[in-house]
Amino acid sequence: MITKTLPANIALKRAYDPPDEADGVRVLVDRLWPRGLTKKSAAIDQWAKDVTPSTELRKWFHHDPDHWDEFRRRYLAELKDRDSELEELRKLAQAGPITLIYAARDTPHLHATVLRDVLLGSSTKADTKASTKTTAKAATKAKPRAK
Repeated sequence: MITKTLPANIALKRAYDPPDEADGVRVLVDRLWPRGLTKKSAAIDQWAKDVTPSTELRKWFHHDPDHWDEFRRRYLAELKDRDSELEELRKLAQAGPITLIYAARDTPHLHATVLRDVLLGSSTKADTKASTKTTAKAATKAKPRAK
C-alpha cells in the first residue's frame, strides 16, 4: 500500500526566519550553507545536499527569472537519479511535518518549490500547468489586435 504525503506535511521556510516547533524536522535543501547563519541559530536537523540542484545548474540559473522554466526542467531531470534520497524525505514527511529550508530571497523562482512538488508527486501536473501558461501567453502574443 502506497502512503501519500499530505501537502500540509511539507512546508517551505527561509533559513533566516526563526525556527518554530511547528516546523517539525528542518531539512536544509541548499547545496551551500546560508551565509552568516550559525548552526545553532539555523536549527537544521538534516542537510539534504543530494537533492539540491547541481553546482553547474545553480550557477547557470543564478536566480534569473528568464531561466526559470529551463532551470525547472533541468532540475527535474537531475532529481530523476535521486530516488533513494527523495524516498527518505517522503518517509520523513509521511511520519510528520517537515520544513524544507532554503536561503534564497527570490521565492517565486525557488528550487525548493520544485522539490516539494516532486515529493508530493505533483511535478507532472505543475509541468503541465507551466506549459499551458507558456503556450497561452505565446498564443495571446501571436494574435493580431483587432482594428
